[in-house]
Amino acid sequence: MQSSSSKRLVGGCTSGCQRLKADPSSPWGYEAKHVALHGAKRYDEAIDAFKSMLQAIEQSNDPAIRELRKNYVSPSEMIAVIDSIIREVLKNCPLVVIDVNTGCLCDSSERMHIFKADPSFKELVSSMTTEVDKKRILRVLAGFFKYVMFSHVWQGNEPSFQDVKQVESKSVWALPDIPLNEKLRNFCKETRRLGYNWAWSDTCCIDKSTSSILNQSLTSMYKWYANSAATLVFLAGVVHPSKPGDLTRSLWMTRAWTLQELLAPEVIFFYDSEWKLYLGDTGSNHKQSPEIMQELADAIKVPRGTIVTFSPGDLGVREKLRLASTRKVAVDEDAAYSLIGIFESDLRPHYGEGPDALGHLLEEIVARSGEVNILAWSGKSSTYNSCLPASLSVYSQTPYSPSSLEGEEMERCIKILRDKLPRQEARIIYNRINDLSSARFAARRLHLPCIVFSVRSLEHPRSDDMKLYHARVSGVGNVEFTTADDLPLHEPKKLVFANPWIDHIRGPSSGVTWDDSDSDIDSDLDEVVPIPAVPALQVDNYTRALEMFARLGQPFNALLLLQQSNGKYKRVAAENEIVISGLGINIKNIRAKVLEIL
Repeated sequence: MQSSSSKRLVGGCTSGCQRLKADPSSPWGYEAKHVALHGAKRYDEAIDAFKSMLQAIEQSNDPAIRELRKNYVSPSEMIAVIDSIIREVLKNCPLVVIDVNTGCLCDSSERMHIFKADPSFKELVSSMTTEVDKKRILRVLAGFFKYVMFSHVWQGNEPSFQDVKQVESKSVWALPDIPLNEKLRNFCKETRRLGYNWAWSDTCCIDKSTSSILNQSLTSMYKWYANSAATLVFLAGVVHPSKPGDLTRSLWMTRAWTLQELLAPEVIFFYDSEWKLYLGDTGSNHKQSPEIMQELADAIKVPRGTIVTFSPGDLGVREKLRLASTRKVAVDEDAAYSLIGIFESDLRPHYGEGPDALGHLLEEIVARSGEVNILAWSGKSSTYNSCLPASLSVYSQTPYSPSSLEGEEMERCIKILRDKLPRQEARIIYNRINDLSSARFAARRLHLPCIVFSVRSLEHPRSDDMKLYHARVSGVGNVEFTTADDLPLHEPKKLVFANPWIDHIRGPSSGVTWDDSDSDIDSDLDEVVPIPAVPALQVDNYTRALEMFARLGQPFNALLLLQQSNGKYKRVAAENEIVISGLGINIKNIRAKVLEIL
């Protein structure tokens, strides 16, 4: 094997230099030695010979030979480049992993040290003598540091970081012979059988006594699963031999953290209680198994392809919350923390905040997206903010959604409204709705743009059911609802029904303000003046307004709000969804405003 240094050095040699090739102490002698040792895979000696070659070049009395030094990369320069790339690679890896060969826990510096003792590192240093091939270095490093993630349901006192560190050899292989330790060892054995050197388990690879490490692990975990070579799922309750349906009936499918452990990995393997592959599927990736993926897709009601190639942007906010709604947690905070990766959230874990963690997550979702569909629920309110639910379980509900008005039905509504609503009044209402700001949170208070309907009277229509209320509501008529809250019958005007679905009301022309000076409108005829070079059909602002009012006239899922003594509002926790029939064509005196909700 002739190295790149051989080609470069010989190519630049004069006839006088050729006579020195036989001299082992000349640059060419060391170069020949380096090539021979590298070919024999004696990399330490090859690197020493290359260092001697560079030293001989630098100390040569011939300026032409000394000039050749600039054509070479020294081993120390090469090592510095490799070190920098290692650090970048390890940024996307878990903080601590198990070396499945020794069973020891290794942090980044220890993994770097192990790599530098490996022949692949020395081969890189020895082979790249005239140029640095960063792509090749990255390929080698990515292969060496590949790791496998563990997914399972905790079954009790799983082996901890401290447990492993306290055994004499600091190895998982030396842990006492009890079932939970054996589960961890079986995971490591399977990782090694698959050809990988590094394994990660949430039991022993996180030093949970250090809050900064715990928090960084929780916020990075989705990324670690996504970047893993494979994720191994142990189904402790699935007996061998497994049969179709066992996976989706397993305890593993009910846990909050395992949702991201299903969706994030590109490669996944499921194992039954005897560490045999689920359904006997020996394929290279269970995400490529139509039978297993269809079983999962049917269970969680998403397309099979979404599970196979999931990324956080594949599903909407409401759909992600639905997936999380059936999952259980051991502590309140995990309901939110287990969704950090799925929502690409910046939430910072802080155990001790309890249910407020969910409030922080939902607040961030509203702040980032401006979406208010997370407000479509019935049940108990959160102490964080009354418009947010106390539990994710409410998102298993399918909220009422008005049908899409289009085609002949929309034309029919517009025709009726055109006869009922004067142009000037339409402009005022249209702009009032379009001028509403986006929903936002500040100091746990929700500033919610909505259409507001006042309650004129309130009563219990049946004396045997004091949870049932009957309200007469301005603009929409009679509304019945149930709530365990004690509402003020004598002060009904403190209550309002709100329609917060402003984006739906606005429709595709959202945000377009009606300016009477618009040049494309004939103000007398309400018709479009043709504009050259614009072949698409133009819609005048009056028609846009009528389309908006048609959507506003549809039935809607309403929020019931009670005004407090300070003028702010709190949501009344209705036991069932409140669907109001809508305004129909009675769209005068619409109140569009932003309410501050505690």
